[in-house]
Amino acid sequence: PACLFSSDGVFCDPVDVFGPIAEVVRKAGGLFIADEVQSGFGRSGTHFWGHQRHAVEPDISTMGKPMGNGYPVAGLMVRPEVVASFGRDMRYFNTFGGNSVAIAAAQATLDVITEEQLMANANRVGSLIMAGLKDLAARYEHIGDVRGTGMYFAVELVKDRASKTPDMQTALRLVNHLREKRVLISATGPDASILKIRPPLIWTAREAGRLLDALESAFAEL
Repeated sequence: PACLFSSDGVFCDPVDVFGPIAEVVRKAGGLFIADEVQSGFGRSGTHFWGHQRHAVEPDISTMGKPMGNGYPVAGLMVRPEVVASFGRDMRYFNTFGGNSVAIAAAQATLDVITEEQLMANANRVGSLIMAGLKDLAARYEHIGDVRGTGMYFAVELVKDRASKTPDMQTALRLVNHLREKRVLISATGPDASILKIRPPLIWTAREAGRLLDALESAFAEL
């Protein structure tokens, strides 16, 4: 599973679910695969890998996207005992696997994340953004819920808080308004009614303030 459910609406919690799931899967002879494509590399602000928030060790982990900071590269981590038979019994060849340029980009990205302490920055600046989003939620009835962790947020739009009916049209208007302000976010969830906000890990309080100001302007014009 994704270690942070993104396209479903950015659900980060609870963090005590994957352990029992992994146990059931393994008892049935299956493997627990952690999708770290969006949740990995410190975005949660508290752990480098999303599965670490859930205190579970996967059999296989997938990663990509931020791994090369824009350069196309992806990777796979596998327990030795899981991959042993594959290497012994299967013939596999990949023309572009382990491309030196891609690996150099990934190594440089990892160095910056570590040396500039971007995970801690995600936690610090992310807390400012979350506080600002909660302030907006307290003042605008269209916001049904705010959730997230580190530099990963969801703002759920509803027609009214009593019915909590998803409001796709308002979400679209907000996304378009922010784009005009040169702030790019997207809408996600089953009804495309949830604002998905994933700022770069290098953001400072200044960029956080710009995002919140743009959101304030957008909600004020509804």
